[in-house]
Amino acid sequence: MTDMGAFRDAVVAWAADGPGDDARRLAARLDVRAAVLLEGPSDVAAVDALARSRGRDLAAEGICVLPMGGAMSIARFAHILGPPGLGLRLTGLCDEAEYPFYSRGLTRAGAPEQGFFVCAADLEDELIRALGPERVAELVRAEGDLRALQTFLRQPAQRGRTPRQQLRRFLGTKKGRKIHYGRVLVEALGTGRAPAPLDGLLATL
Repeated sequence: MTDMGAFRDAVVAWAADGPGDDARRLAARLDVRAAVLLEGPSDVAAVDALARSRGRDLAAEGICVLPMGGAMSIARFAHILGPPGLGLRLTGLCDEAEYPFYSRGLTRAGAPEQGFFVCAADLEDELIRALGPERVAELVRAEGDLRALQTFLRQPAQRGRTPRQQLRRFLGTKKGRKIHYGRVLVEALGTGRAPAPLDGLLATL
């Protein structure tokens, strides 16, 4: 495990009401300066992939990218990592529907909201729109998931949905699939094609 990975694990344990000593010690030793708060591991995979594609090593830059396990955890993570806790600069992504939770949690922690970027539905939807459904379907085929996609599309519940909606639903139908495609879809983006929330996030770091 990398040092930044150890810091991330210590923060997650602290947020779950564990002791904060390890996180404080590692933050000081690693000179951590910012934390990117994301809802889940698929968002982490996408952010890490975009950073690598642009020659960035966020951990080496003192930036911790971590999944909170859901939007409801924002208040707790902002409290321990923001002004009341380690005093790190906070940024991240959130879904439009979850923004009220973020706004209240950041306000309670005394952290600014402007470092957080809002996805219209979620990050997967942003990536599908950026690439186009046809290109995403090609990538699904290339990754060996075409048969699974075809089976999924035959379900009655998928009738009447747009290709973009169907693909978004498909990515969430199997454990680990959203994480895998978070990386795959970002790596397929051409120069200048990253969705605005993801591009804006990386630009602030």
